[in-house]
Amino acid sequence: MMNRPIRIKVVVCLLYFMAGILPVHTQEPDTLQIGIHEYPPFVIKDLDGSYRGLSVDLWMGINKKLNRPYRFVAFSDEIGIIRALDYGDIDLSINPLINTPGRMEKFEVTQPFYISNIGVAITSSSQSQFQIFINNFFSGAFLNIVFLLLSILLFFGTLLWLLERRYNKYQFRPGIMGLLDGLWWAAVTMTTVGYGDKAPKTGAGRAIAIIWMFTAVIIISSFTATIASTLTVNTLEGKIERLSDLKSVEKIGIVGASDCADFLFRNEMEPYETYRTPGRALRALANKDINVLLHDKATLDYLIGSSELEDKVQLLAVDFDDRYRCFIFPRGHKDYDPVNTELMRYILDPEWEESLTKYGAANQ
Repeated sequence: MMNRPIRIKVVVCLLYFMAGILPVHTQEPDTLQIGIHEYPPFVIKDLDGSYRGLSVDLWMGINKKLNRPYRFVAFSDEIGIIRALDYGDIDLSINPLINTPGRMEKFEVTQPFYISNIGVAITSSSQSQFQIFINNFFSGAFLNIVFLLLSILLFFGTLLWLLERRYNKYQFRPGIMGLLDGLWWAAVTMTTVGYGDKAPKTGAGRAIAIIWMFTAVIIISSFTATIASTLTVNTLEGKIERLSDLKSVEKIGIVGASDCADFLFRNEMEPYETYRTPGRALRALANKDINVLLHDKATLDYLIGSSELEDKVQLLAVDFDDRYRCFIFPRGHKDYDPVNTELMRYILDPEWEESLTKYGAANQ
């Protein structure tokens, strides 16, 4: 058994030990847990693991006044951040999250600090319209259409030749020349030129001719539309000026967990391909795996320049849907009001304009 002086010393040591530990625990709740994920030019992660970008600069400017200790908590996407806010695992997100009615009901949403849009990126081409037409004219898709059309012409021409060669041998000659006569008749009939130099005389031949005439009307209209679409497929995307133009484009790519999926759904469109990151999506566009990429316009503009893809990818002047970017807190968070107040002050400061210019996001 310890005597009384020793017990007193032990108790004093324990009190000193606890006094050294307790301040650490009492400080933890004051350290803001800030959810963040890479989203250029708002959040850019450098090779050393540090962060920079518009949202990071904005937070640094705000925190000059608040002087709050904080720690960045990295997430892989926006969905993870929203879930963490909902569960109260983080204190706020400085990513440029979109202000929506649902989020305003569920969270504390700050004053918007940036208005962005859904941008449209296409594959660049330095060729003239004539060069594009010639390349498309000899493309595999166009040649397949021509081959199919010739096959149909040859089928009906051969069928008529088989029926007419014995009774109309002057117009449908024997041998290979007769097959060419049948092909000529089928082509003239389909195009409604009507030279009259070759015509069936037998009843069966005339029946085939009637069937071919009605069939040709349907074929020529559908083939004309298909051929026109094939010849201009690489130039249509550059003429996107409104939503109806976008709906006519095939192979639209988007980035997963982005608001573009909702945009397409609301406008009754479906993405051709969904990519994990905007960088991968841009590389796919540069490789012509997709015809159009939809994503945040400021992000596309920044990545095209920083990835040196200007010669392969072009950002169009058209954009869709205004997006109001904000910081988001859990409902009832005590730091919402001071942060929101300082945010409103900072975005009116010239320092914020300098950040916008630095990251190429001014006047989007």
